Amino acid sequence: MCGIAGIFDSAGQGPVDGALLHRMTESIAHRGPDDSGYFEAPGVGLGHRRLSIIDLSGGHQPLFNEDGSVVVVYNGEIYNFQELAAELSAAGHQFRTHCDTEVVVHAWEEWGERCVERFRGMFAFALWDAKRETFFLARDRLGIKPLYYALMENGTLLFGSEMKALLAHPNLPRRICPEAVEDYFAYGYVPDPKTIYRDVAKLAPGHVLSMRRGQTRAAPRPYWDITFGEPRHRQSEAEISEELIERLREAVRLRLVAEVPLGAFLSGGVDSSAVVALMAGLSNEPVNTCAIGFKQADFDESRHARQIAERFATRHHSEIVDAEAFDLIDRLAGMYDEPFADSSAIPTYQVSALARRHVTVALSGDGGDETFVGYRRQRWHHYEEMVRGSLPGAVRGPLFGLLGRVYPKMDWAPKPLRAKSTFQALARDSADAYFHSVSFTSDALRRQLFSPRLRTDLQGYEARETMRRVMEAAPGDHHLERIQYADFKTYLPGDILTKVDRASMANSLEVRVPILDHVFLEWAARIPADLKLKGREGKYIFKKALEGQVPNEILYRPKMGFSVPLATWFRGPLRTRVRDALSGPLLAETGLFDTGFVTGMLDRHQSGAADFSTPIWALIMFESFLRRVHEAPAETSPPAAAEALPA
Repeated sequence: MCGIAGIFDSAGQGPVDGALLHRMTESIAHRGPDDSGYFEAPGVGLGHRRLSIIDLSGGHQPLFNEDGSVVVVYNGEIYNFQELAAELSAAGHQFRTHCDTEVVVHAWEEWGERCVERFRGMFAFALWDAKRETFFLARDRLGIKPLYYALMENGTLLFGSEMKALLAHPNLPRRICPEAVEDYFAYGYVPDPKTIYRDVAKLAPGHVLSMRRGQTRAAPRPYWDITFGEPRHRQSEAEISEELIERLREAVRLRLVAEVPLGAFLSGGVDSSAVVALMAGLSNEPVNTCAIGFKQADFDESRHARQIAERFATRHHSEIVDAEAFDLIDRLAGMYDEPFADSSAIPTYQVSALARRHVTVALSGDGGDETFVGYRRQRWHHYEEMVRGSLPGAVRGPLFGLLGRVYPKMDWAPKPLRAKSTFQALARDSADAYFHSVSFTSDALRRQLFSPRLRTDLQGYEARETMRRVMEAAPGDHHLERIQYADFKTYLPGDILTKVDRASMANSLEVRVPILDHVFLEWAARIPADLKLKGREGKYIFKKALEGQVPNEILYRPKMGFSVPLATWFRGPLRTRVRDALSGPLLAETGLFDTGFVTGMLDRHQSGAADFSTPIWALIMFESFLRRVHEAPAETSPPAAAEALPA
């Protein structure tokens, strides 16, 4: 795993700024502490930081083809590289190394831009072809690896694995995007391809961007999309279960290739337990597993992880950590470079730090909920859609809209009596309802939180537009498939994969995600929706396939996730710190927020009258971004994530 950065001056033939290139690359040194390399040519500069995983002695980058006309800097793993190398060798290409990076340059020579369609893995890379005078950026299908870019007015393209590399450029505008602020407070992150800045973008998952010399503008284009739909011949549950395990086993096997210590995250949940079970069956040595526990029982899953570790005789590394990791809060901005409000970034960082003390590569179970319908919000959406489908919109909207308005909000009451939000959801259409189910904050709260100036600057834009656009583009017919598609395009890359990438790479740890193997995923997407959610059982077919391998008490126990006690923090140990941050000058000077509403919200929360922990956390992360990133001088770039917390 690595970090890449660079410059392409499409309009010029002069030398690039070598000092700037080095600053950009060194800002992401935490992604690759083992080696660095640079390439400079007229109008082109490529930088690379390496974390050595495969071909430790021969994988130095930038890496070239035989005559040096094609050069690449690359971040990721191509798991079918040996198969591709054999095919390319047979076609006459000559290999000098045994690493997957060299496959990229020869695949480009052989197949051009379509080379990405042949790669099976996670990757982000930049390539310069001197003969074709073409610069090429690519990102993997699911967005496991990040890639940021900015196309400046003079035709110069900047790129980097993290936005801090681009922010090292002194002339890059740092204009906060109003739409991104709305998105952030709605979703808790800024969905791809936007960033918090108008002038910086993420290359979206499954996209490439190509520019030729002399070209001053370029638009990304997609090369892959997920497709849902039932297979031509429906198999039995037993047949699907058997094939599921075999296909996932292959995806795990491909990810066990490494010349450094390898292990797995183990939470004790279904997905990580499945990965560990399959790893144990494929390995001649005990699997290294890593888990963290919390002193607070409500947040602790370590006994479930220990149960799986004992069952598969793993070499288990467990550590009890303090959920009150306050020293990490202010440093998260240095990892993420833009506002990021998923508080589980803290324990994700902690388990990554633990894993890095024992291994260099870790497999994770990320993607299981998106692939097999494991989120509670997906189940509720299914139930709501059944009601929506039974009543015409002309009746349903007014009826449930009225009930949603008049029914009292009773968060204190037993769940069956908390019907206000359900009535409100049933009054909406499918896309709007799912947007509200994933929303970090309500529409009403954002209207109160934002200043009149920001509301004007938004020009009527609402974050729901992203969800509506994605769901309307979904290729599946079933309502579950449409929200799965939405999660694959928004929450998975924007939150889950971003969180894991930054937290792991801050510790120079590579994380591989077998459930998101695109070959496995394409097959799993065609499993009928009624086998993913059956009755009230989410991930039904996945759990059935794992019976006999993973204990039923693990498969069918209530779902837990990494979380921290925000509400308690903000009324207790962080009381003063939170008030100082939210009442300080930085938030006020942006002109983005209604400071009176912010103060009132904080007063009500700290008095115990209401729970505003979610928007308070989002504001804290925004203030930290302003202080640690936005206001940081370009000459030094934002603080490197590697500084976050000593192991």
